[in-house]
Amino acid sequence: MRILPTCAAALVVATTTLAAQPNPAAREQAIDELLSIRESITELETAITKARGQGIGEQAILEARFLYHVDHQDDAAIAAMLPAILERDKTFQLEESAIFGVREDWLAVVQYVRAIDCLRKNDKAGFKKHITEAFWLSPGQAAAYAPYIDRLRLNEAMATVKLDLKTSLNRIDRDQSVALESLLGKNQALVLHFWSPWNPECEAAMPDFITTSATLAKHGIPVASILPESSADHIARAAESIAALGDKSAGNWLADSTDRILVRQLRINQLPTMVIVSPGGGILFNGSPSDPAFWSTLAKVSPGIPRPSSN
Repeated sequence: MRILPTCAAALVVATTTLAAQPNPAAREQAIDELLSIRESITELETAITKARGQGIGEQAILEARFLYHVDHQDDAAIAAMLPAILERDKTFQLEESAIFGVREDWLAVVQYVRAIDCLRKNDKAGFKKHITEAFWLSPGQAAAYAPYIDRLRLNEAMATVKLDLKTSLNRIDRDQSVALESLLGKNQALVLHFWSPWNPECEAAMPDFITTSATLAKHGIPVASILPESSADHIARAAESIAALGDKSAGNWLADSTDRILVRQLRINQLPTMVIVSPGGGILFNGSPSDPAFWSTLAKVSPGIPRPSSN
């Protein structure tokens, strides 16, 4: 069985459909390397060169490029593949595919790429049309489509949100309250980090968050970590987690109000979540810290800000 990138696995059905060729073991190894997770585009290109040397067809190579960009959540690169995808659709042969078991799965990918292209162009009607068709063609890949639909709806909702920066929240690590506007000061943006000590994803992401927070601080962008719950148990557990960080805990650790005003306004439904707030209280970004858009948005706020290698 071939190993597909973790994020891309939901988009395809892995099968072995290539016809037998001379030196099948070498071909199989080349295909495995082509479809395996890689850290850089350079590594992908090296695998493609090796695959071509083993006689692997352009259909499989195109599929490998697609999987790479999906796994790296690179929507711009996926949308840029649309001309090549549409051209290949004219001559697509299932027996030349490295990953598709039925033609409908390939056709679903064609519609998926068209949907991402529409999303990039802010064409909501086109996105809805193509993502619906992709779901109809391959319902098993629905898990891959849902995040895009959720993101579209969230972005639409955030376009009308304006936080009241006079809102004050209680600090977790000491008996004191602080207003968001005092944290923002005269800086270009304020980053809110929603987390919970009960959440395993937050625990796993904490080292990256500490690195991110330090990087942002050096570039004049303050960060406030917000605990969604303000019950005594949650605050006590959060205080223990913060204390365990030692010197790395530098920053602002706050608890949302008892009526969870920030959680409700910002529609926080998963953790960890990062929110970039403008000086006027507008929402520039709301989503996962692993979303490339988080750093591209920060780059617009503070040109030249580097993305830490650990992220």
